[in-house]
Amino acid sequence: MNDETAIRGSYWLETAPPGDPAPPPPGDIAVEVAVVGGGIAGLSTAWELVREGREVAVLEADRIAAGVTGRTTAKLSALHTLIYDHLRRTRGPEGARLYARSQSEAIRHAAGIVDELGVECEWEQAAAFTYAESPRHTEKLRAEADAAREAGLPAEFVTETDLPFAVAGAVRVADQVQFHPRKYLLMIAEDLRRRGGAVYEGTRVVGLTEGEPCVLSTDVGVSVRADEVVIATHYPVFDRALLFTRLSPRRELVVAAPIAEDRAPRGMYITPEQNTRSVRTAPYGDGQRLLIVTGEHFTPGAADVEERFTRLSAWADDRFPGLTLTHRWATQDNDSTDSVPLVGPLHPGSRHTWVATGFGGWGLSGGIMAGRLLCELVSGRAVEWGGLYDPRRLASVVREGTSFLKHQAHVAKHFVGDRIPSMTEPALEDIPPGNGAVVRVKGRQCAVHRDEQGRLQAVSARCTHLGCIVSFNSAEQAWECPCHGSRFAPDGQILQGPAVHPLERREI
Repeated sequence: MNDETAIRGSYWLETAPPGDPAPPPPGDIAVEVAVVGGGIAGLSTAWELVREGREVAVLEADRIAAGVTGRTTAKLSALHTLIYDHLRRTRGPEGARLYARSQSEAIRHAAGIVDELGVECEWEQAAAFTYAESPRHTEKLRAEADAAREAGLPAEFVTETDLPFAVAGAVRVADQVQFHPRKYLLMIAEDLRRRGGAVYEGTRVVGLTEGEPCVLSTDVGVSVRADEVVIATHYPVFDRALLFTRLSPRRELVVAAPIAEDRAPRGMYITPEQNTRSVRTAPYGDGQRLLIVTGEHFTPGAADVEERFTRLSAWADDRFPGLTLTHRWATQDNDSTDSVPLVGPLHPGSRHTWVATGFGGWGLSGGIMAGRLLCELVSGRAVEWGGLYDPRRLASVVREGTSFLKHQAHVAKHFVGDRIPSMTEPALEDIPPGNGAVVRVKGRQCAVHRDEQGRLQAVSARCTHLGCIVSFNSAEQAWECPCHGSRFAPDGQILQGPAVHPLERREI
């Protein structure tokens, strides 16, 4: 791969910059509905409620549409890798049908919003494919095509695609969508404000008292009273529902490079092979499109992220020779133990608190679906497919016991094992510039980072969420929690929840 061009971050953030931040609330406020989180799930929910005449405030810890939504691959599809055969076996044909219907309706609903608001967001219809190169996986693909078709999607098994390499087979679903997620969401936010809704940025919610009304506390010293509260922070920042036992975080890497239009595939592709490979293109101008390749998923805290970027770039260059890499970034998703998002009441006793999480890498259609579903539930209306996503479901947890136990074993391994002193623990002098390590100082584990000038800074190594020990990701210059996915800057400031407090400074 040609490396002559400077490599930039997320293409979506670069081409739709955030502008001036919206200030925090000027003081304590009271609203009908408070939505915590300004990604696609939170903004979609807020917009749907404002359209119904509700008084709504969105509280975002950083900038709206700049977290996971600002780093997605931006495929709006109801074909989610191999979900339908799985659902047919675990939830029955009706469960698969409800999933297909809810996701497909989300796409149609988004299309209606784009038309209604006149959103210029590079909206393009394209076929979605789940493919495999190895013949040993074709039976799985045939089963998925059959299950998706039975669920109501126009799915077919094919052996020809417009990829520049041969595949053994693929599931194809026509008339799906790819678009610019930030241009879409920034227009949603603008219309939300125009209709009387409020958006507050730089306002991290750190506490929740449920009641009538509910009360949210924030890190800027103001409180928000609300009749209803929606937690749409990607990974829930409140653990009273124990949802962290049913969610496992994973990161994925993205590389992008311009490609001539006549070489660019027009479909949207994904394969579970080779630790996931996803391919799509976006408009880029001057007879080119931007090839976007995603893959190499891993648990936060992995030490070999730079190697993974190298592997993903090499794969892209092997399949699309002559690329000049221009962008690379990473995103984070949460998988539920039964592969279905958790959207509905926050916990079994909830009366006025709601949650949306666990989208498993398909947060665009899932977030739009969640916005519609939560609007209906908050308004006291039932939805045919609401039970499928209900976080209080227990039968599916029993059916998916293996995934549940595997996730808990992973968390326990880190929670206990990372605290045990190791013979190979590094010393301060062993930390090279631009890297970090957990070092035991006076009996305490400290997360120590050495910057490029050789200066050291230390913070507590214990994640402020539930106390797991963080690891350093040198490729992204971040401390990451391998248990629940919280991420922190080298100085301990929060980059990504569920943690709501920074890592404490340490003197070394």
